Amino acid sequence: MLTLKKLVKTYRTGDQALKAVDLDVPEGQVLALIGPSGAGKSTLIRCINRLVEPTSGEVWLSGTELTGIGSGALRRTRREMGMIFQEYALVERLTVMENVLSGRLGYVGFWRSFTRRFPQSDVDEAFRLLDRVGLLAMADKRADELSGGQRQRVGICRALIQNPKLLLVDEPTASLDPKTSRQIMRLICELCSERGLAAIINIHDVALAQMFVQRVVGLRHGAIEFDGPPDALTPDVLTAIYGEEDWEATIEKVEDPEEAIEAVG
Repeated sequence: MLTLKKLVKTYRTGDQALKAVDLDVPEGQVLALIGPSGAGKSTLIRCINRLVEPTSGEVWLSGTELTGIGSGALRRTRREMGMIFQEYALVERLTVMENVLSGRLGYVGFWRSFTRRFPQSDVDEAFRLLDRVGLLAMADKRADELSGGQRQRVGICRALIQNPKLLLVDEPTASLDPKTSRQIMRLICELCSERGLAAIINIHDVALAQMFVQRVVGLRHGAIEFDGPPDALTPDVLTAIYGEEDWEATIEKVEDPEEAIEAVG
């Protein structure tokens, strides 16, 4: 579904953020991207949707090569890639509903987008998504009235209303407390499962990645150091990715409390 071939990003300073990265992500798979700061995780995500232009290499999404297409085709293709940001990227003065509907701007004409007049089908879908993430009662609240976890849920709805094939998620829990972080990761993974979406989640919390995702890719100095299942993240692997540290406590299996309750019930 998504294929990266020899993807390279070299900045004008000469710093090489990505070094010939090869990666295949099948339909419906949720992948966590881990690694130290500066490893190239955010750059990789932004090269996929060309918020950052790759220096060389290829990005293929559902049979379309993205690095070679023009601006018009790129705008259309970006509809298939929902982006969820660390800092939410909401318009503070707009309501929750208006922020969610902004995810449809790539589908409506200029005047409809300018006046924020969306088709009723889009409005109905926005209500359904807000209900799914538990924010239906807040549809008319301004974004600046929300907590961090609520803002992230709005960002998730905005990405999903695009009806994407792929979610690109950049550090969705970095600004959240541990409980809210688990809730957001659980929600993203549940929604991907329900919709058959693939997702790449850039995340610093290794234990949180192990708890929820199907596959982990570890980057170091712009290259893939590890690619495998979460339970293969041994102390030796984490040392290769991050450097020397006592990793035993980090890689202990942490049970998701909600799953534990369901199992007992």
